[in-house]
Amino acid sequence: MEGSMPWRTQTVMDERAQFAIEASLSNRSFAEICRRFGISRPTGYKWLERYQADGVLGMADQSRRPRTCPHATPGPVVERIIELREEFELGARKIQRLLRDEFDTVPCVDTVHNVLKRAGRIEPRKPKRRRTHPGPPPTSMDHPNDVWTADFKGEFKTRDGRYCYPLTIQDGFSRYLLDCRGLPRLDLRGTVSSFRHLFRTLGLPNRIRTDNGAPFATRALGRLSQLSVGWIKLGIRPELIEPGKPYQNGKHERMHRTLGDRTATPPAPSLRAQQKRFDQFRTFYNTIRPHESLGQETPASFYEPPDRTLPDKPEPLSYPAHFELRLVSQVGNIKWRKRFVHVSRLLAREYVALDTIADGVSSVYFGPVHLGWLDERDFRIMDVRRLQRRQR
Repeated sequence: MEGSMPWRTQTVMDERAQFAIEASLSNRSFAEICRRFGISRPTGYKWLERYQADGVLGMADQSRRPRTCPHATPGPVVERIIELREEFELGARKIQRLLRDEFDTVPCVDTVHNVLKRAGRIEPRKPKRRRTHPGPPPTSMDHPNDVWTADFKGEFKTRDGRYCYPLTIQDGFSRYLLDCRGLPRLDLRGTVSSFRHLFRTLGLPNRIRTDNGAPFATRALGRLSQLSVGWIKLGIRPELIEPGKPYQNGKHERMHRTLGDRTATPPAPSLRAQQKRFDQFRTFYNTIRPHESLGQETPASFYEPPDRTLPDKPEPLSYPAHFELRLVSQVGNIKWRKRFVHVSRLLAREYVALDTIADGVSSVYFGPVHLGWLDERDFRIMDVRRLQRRQR
C-alpha cells in the first residue's frame, strides 16, 4: 500500500534519536535521510556527531548550567549535613533545623536533601515503568473539526446517591460543545457509544486530543488504547497532552469550570435529571453565551459539520510502498525473520508496518504511531527509553 510517511508523534528527543539511528545504520544517502526528517545536513551532522559520542543520551539539549556558582553551599555546612545524617539518621527538614543552631546562614530543605542525595546518603526511589510519551500536541486549531478535544469532568454523586461521570467533547477551533454525556461509570463501552453517535450524526474530525487517562490511553507501545486504535482505523489521529499539563487542553478545562458551576452546584436529583441539565447547558453554551476569544460571538456561529462522513467499512491504513506489513496474531505477536515478536494484544488481527533502516533494525508503525524499533539481536520492540538503558 502506497502513501506518505506516517504522521510523526514523537518528542523532539525521539525525533533526533530516530534520525541518528537511521543515519548511522541505514544504507541510504545522508541527504535523503535529512530530507525525510526535514532538517539541513549541518544540523544532521551535529546530531549524528552527538549520537556517536554519547549515544541516545546525547540527543538531549545540552545543559546551560554555569561552571561555577558563587552561592554554592559552603564546604563546612555540607560536611555537617552529612555528619548529622550519619549520627542521627535524620531527614532534610530536621537537619536544617539543627543547622540553625550552628550557622548564621543555612540552606533550604531542598538543598539539604540534594546534598544528602549527591553524597549517597539517601536511597533513590525505584523509577516507575513508563512508556515514551509523544510530547505536547503540535497541532494548531485553525478550522472547525481540525481538532476535537475530549475529557471526563470529575465525577460526582447525584442526590439519589448515584455516580455521574460527565464525558465532554468539544470542537477546538469554535469551542462548540459537541456532546456532554453523563455516564453512570467510566468505561469503554459508554465512551465508544458517545463518539460513534457523533461520528454518525456529524462526521469525522482530523484529530482528537485527550489526556493520558483511561480509556483514552494505556501503557502499551505508542500509548495505544482500544479507543485510539479504532480512531486510527477511521483516519483520525489521536493526540495526547503531556501528563500533569492540563493547560495543553486549556479551552476544554475552562469549559469544564463553567459546566460545573451551572449544572453540578448543587447536583440534580437523579442521573436523568442531571442529563437534562447537561442538554440545557449545551444549548446555552453554544447558542447564547458569547465568547471573548470569538469576538463576543457564539460557538454556533463559527462551527460547521465535518466534510468526512463515517464510512460503512474503514479503509486499510496507508503506508509507503517499501514498508513490509505483518498481521498481529490474537495474542499480540507478529512473525519476523521466522521469529515471533510481541507487539500488543490491542492490535490483534490488525496490520503493523515495518521499515528496515539497517541490518537487523526496523522501525515499527501502526498508522501514524511509531511504536519503536525492532532489534533482531533479541527480537524485541524497543522504545527510546529502552534504547537509553542499552546505551548505558
